[in-house]
Amino acid sequence: MEKIRLGVIGTGMAWERLHYPALQKLSDRYEIKALANRTRSDAESFAQKINLDLQNVYDDYNELLKRDDIDVVDILVPIELNYIVSEAAARAGKDIICEKPLAPNMEQAKKHLELGRKYRVKIMIAENFRYNEENNKIRDFVTSGKIGDIVYFIRNNVSCFPCEMTKDTFAAKEWRQHPEFPGGAFLDAALHDIAAIRHIFGPVECVQAFGKPQQQDYNPYLSVNANILFKSGVIGQFTYFPSGMEPQRPLVGFRIFGTKGEIYLEEKSSGIINVAYNDGTSEQIAYTPEQGFYNELLNFYNSYTGREQVSVPPEIEFGDVKMVFDILDSVVRQEIIYVDVPPKKKKEEQYLTGQKEVHPYIQ
Repeated sequence: MEKIRLGVIGTGMAWERLHYPALQKLSDRYEIKALANRTRSDAESFAQKINLDLQNVYDDYNELLKRDDIDVVDILVPIELNYIVSEAAARAGKDIICEKPLAPNMEQAKKHLELGRKYRVKIMIAENFRYNEENNKIRDFVTSGKIGDIVYFIRNNVSCFPCEMTKDTFAAKEWRQHPEFPGGAFLDAALHDIAAIRHIFGPVECVQAFGKPQQQDYNPYLSVNANILFKSGVIGQFTYFPSGMEPQRPLVGFRIFGTKGEIYLEEKSSGIINVAYNDGTSEQIAYTPEQGFYNELLNFYNSYTGREQVSVPPEIEFGDVKMVFDILDSVVRQEIIYVDVPPKKKKEEQYLTGQKEVHPYIQ
């Protein structure tokens, strides 16, 4: 079996705990050739764990990119560097796996869209929630009409970032506690939820959001609450509360209400999707949690070898990132923001010019 010769840029927690365990299961498809990390000693420690000769370790990723024996680079760096490193890799002619988000701001996100075409390289953005088993099952349930027509949903994400800051967790990282990118944890973490609901329900018409401000660097708001209207007509309410706890059980979680029943996922690690029907029956569908990392790397391999398309190219991730900033923009401007609207003509202009009938609910 053909193997992808992989160079890794960024050997921190995301590499060790997320990507590398998945790659171990795909060892017949990927071969790790070189590591680069700004703290060289960390990369050297990992190289020793996998018996990689230290001559294949770098503290300058540009040196790694010069190698002819690397087909693909896996980029796992602080968010503010995602586009910068991706652009360097594309310019070097390397195909790219880049951790989400594709960029720290919309200006660089737009530039990221051009990299694949400009340098003729394959790019996948590693948004694992779009590859997670539970989200794909739920999407299938929704599209197949398992609970009838979807009316609305609630998605609640509560966590305690401050509680995790002193532990051996992602929240303990300095660049997450004092981010050099707008949105803080909302861009870093809530992006996953937004990717999931867009994956399940499709394009978004508009959002209206509110936030409770706080004076903490890690996130500009104590909580963000967003009302969402999808182009399909589905209505949703998403809450991101990274500064507290949810002591009640069961959790609010993710609840989808349809004309024939309800889908309920308490949390992504639960392993069970609950489906209850209006006739009083119910079923519990099992899934394997945290399969997104394996699935995304398998998808990239299959795409690289011509078996399928990349499921999350930059164009898909761009929409997720744009919606993050649209929600934050709505909070600041205190108005409805249109999301997946053609750039030549905003929705407000369509109504004003008579090119679109006024929606009956806003006449």
